[in-house]
Amino acid sequence: MSTTFLFNSVWVLCASVFVFLMQAGFACMESGFSRPKNACNIWLKNLCDFCVGGLVYYFVGFGLMYGEDWHGIIGINGFINPLSQDLEIWKTNSELSPEIFLLYQTMFCATTATIISGSVAERFKFDSYLIVSAVMTGFIYPVIGHWIWGGGWLSSIGVTDFAGSLAVHTVGAVAAFMGALLVGPRIGKYTADGKSNAIPGHSVPMGILGALILWFGWYGFNPGSELALDETTFYTTIPTTLTGCAGGIAGLFVSWIRYGKPDPTLAANGALAALVGICTVVAEVTPLGSVIMGLILGALICFTIPFVDQKLHVDDPVGAISLHGGSGITGALLAGLFSSSKGLLYGHGASYLGSMAIGVIAVVGFAGITTFITFYILKKTLGIRIPEKVELNGLDIEEHGMLAYPYYNMR
Repeated sequence: MSTTFLFNSVWVLCASVFVFLMQAGFACMESGFSRPKNACNIWLKNLCDFCVGGLVYYFVGFGLMYGEDWHGIIGINGFINPLSQDLEIWKTNSELSPEIFLLYQTMFCATTATIISGSVAERFKFDSYLIVSAVMTGFIYPVIGHWIWGGGWLSSIGVTDFAGSLAVHTVGAVAAFMGALLVGPRIGKYTADGKSNAIPGHSVPMGILGALILWFGWYGFNPGSELALDETTFYTTIPTTLTGCAGGIAGLFVSWIRYGKPDPTLAANGALAALVGICTVVAEVTPLGSVIMGLILGALICFTIPFVDQKLHVDDPVGAISLHGGSGITGALLAGLFSSSKGLLYGHGASYLGSMAIGVIAVVGFAGITTFITFYILKKTLGIRIPEKVELNGLDIEEHGMLAYPYYNMR
């Protein structure tokens, strides 16, 4: 075992643990921005995303993503027990433990599925949600992952995505949009004339804590995506930090200007929006470029969240669609401008930007169609919407027989 192999494997193992902790960040944020009567349900969904995703991805998803390429569309081997098979991906990453590579990819897969949880919070059937999680981790995410990271057709036309603005965040957000659209808004969210009513969450501090945990996890998400311990790994920590800071400042001051008071939720979402958007180009953006991107992405979230809510009338309790979708798509396109090695602003022409635009269209199209079909079939068979009584009483007591806060009013 070489020293390089050992150092790379230990580092990616640590990065995997960082990304795993993002499940707790998602759970805190989603629960804090939702009502207390649904807290247990939200936390359980986040736990099950990893439990279901870890198993399904191992047996099916990894092979579809990193198996032998079939016409640039899917992998065709590496199923059931990928570690025992002679896959090209093990040779490509010969200075990294196969077990650790598989672990790291599992973390990314589970994160993609978790994005859906917040957008359908407080009214989605738990059993149907488990099926959605399995389909996402076993098929939809792995296929798109193959296109971009597994030697598929998008990578062959020049699409790159260092840490997943497209492959993770956009895919999860498109699924979140389809789920929220088909399950419908929560009771009382919209008036008869279409006006949006605010339904406050039960703990803004918990939501902010979730955002900070997610930011912590990004130091595994971005630097870990190098899959090695080298200069690129070290460098990505700086754009990650600068972008998140700039996004938080932009969300803070834009919300302050728009609403007359600094909004802590939009400041947190601004930081996370910037972190989502920088993933694609984090290894190739200059420090100044990362600040500019952060300001753009942090400001944008202050407009996309109310747009989805008030104009599209899609009820997304935590803003996951805007945070991961609007920021993921924007970040992928901004990569075509701000990449120091391929970007338009650095004199490299529009070819890379064009490739990224094609990537956005392909990812949104495939994820949109497949997740719509998934949710629609479930809606017509098992059902996806809980009964009105269950929604009014809360999923915690009705679906799980317990309360997160048994000594307080759950409404």
